[in-house]
Amino acid sequence: MPVNLTAPVASSLHPVAGVRIGVAEAGVRKANRKDLTVFLLDEGASVGGVFTSNRFCAAPVQICRERLDAGAAVRAIVVNTGNANAGTGEDGLARARQTCEALAAQLGLQPDQVLPFSTGVIMEPLPVDRIVAGLPAAITDAQPAHWARAAEGIMTTDTVPKAASAKAMVGGVEVTITGISKGAGMIRPNMATMLGFLATDAKVDQAVMKQLAFELAEGSFNRVTIDGDTSTNDSFIVIATNKAANAPVTALDSADGQALKEALMGVARQLAQAIVRDGEGATKFITVQVEGGKTAAECRQVAYAIAHSPLVKTAFFASDPNLGRILAAVGYAGIDDLDQTRIDLYLDDVHVAVNGGRNPSYREEDGQRVMKQAEITVRVNLGRGSASDTVWTCDLSHDYVSINADYRS
Repeated sequence: MPVNLTAPVASSLHPVAGVRIGVAEAGVRKANRKDLTVFLLDEGASVGGVFTSNRFCAAPVQICRERLDAGAAVRAIVVNTGNANAGTGEDGLARARQTCEALAAQLGLQPDQVLPFSTGVIMEPLPVDRIVAGLPAAITDAQPAHWARAAEGIMTTDTVPKAASAKAMVGGVEVTITGISKGAGMIRPNMATMLGFLATDAKVDQAVMKQLAFELAEGSFNRVTIDGDTSTNDSFIVIATNKAANAPVTALDSADGQALKEALMGVARQLAQAIVRDGEGATKFITVQVEGGKTAAECRQVAYAIAHSPLVKTAFFASDPNLGRILAAVGYAGIDDLDQTRIDLYLDDVHVAVNGGRNPSYREEDGQRVMKQAEITVRVNLGRGSASDTVWTCDLSHDYVSINADYRS
């Protein structure tokens, strides 16, 4: 069961002017399952994206990068689940392009105005004939209010759909923000197998969209991990439909740019944290906060060492305050001049270690009390500076092994 996460209520997700979404059952891998989603964008939308750092990236990732880098005027997005179209070589690229060509033909667009996304099993040919056959139903289904349906339509091993929405003021004008994400395993974004789509009706210059998507990913999806694996298909797309009445945002460091980024970041973090809360087999949601570092980068390095450790994660699953495992992870994180005598460790309000050693007032029953909670904060002070950073993760349970052992069946 996900950790303090419920399915979104469709009525709570605000439609974004300039975006229509349709979902269909194409039988990509399994029958009677929503597995094909299209986003139809009005002319004039600004689009930016961030993609996996995995060098063995999927065919749709390669095509999306190519088209966004070329400045394509994106008008449609097509997403299939059940098949990742990764590890499929030139044939996979041809099938992804064929999918785009089919959708473009039905919408009266150019193929390079369509971005393809896939998620699912790796190294199997994309059943493009089924996807093409399902496109008319997805197009017919397209409505502005179908965000909840889309959140369901992009799921793989997720147990609940993930969506979030907000209103914000930018330049004295109210703008709308809504997004969806999917992911539960193979999550260690560099980017996170995750997909994320975030849209706003705010006016944003196309020239800043790539940087906006990068900064949003850095503060949200690039701060979560479930199992330390970086997928072949991770993609995060940010859409600004330019339908709102605000003055166009042309610089992210402007007052309007910062206001919009802050509002978008709030929704992006909800979507990223929802992935962790629904981590495969997860029973605990864990915030790892590292402070007192020389740089944010080294704080993040230590936080990920803790969050990736199977020994730490299994201890959390067992509610076992075997907290030396956390100190060990801090020590092997790779900071060569780290002074262990300056390190403090906390579990929520419990001060576990002081100056690198067990706090004389620490009692194991206090540690166990925190470890039994569904939500836990691990806080480490490195005692070497004023920088800090935060990562979100989950525990590692028996179910994680079972889910991944049976994934292809």
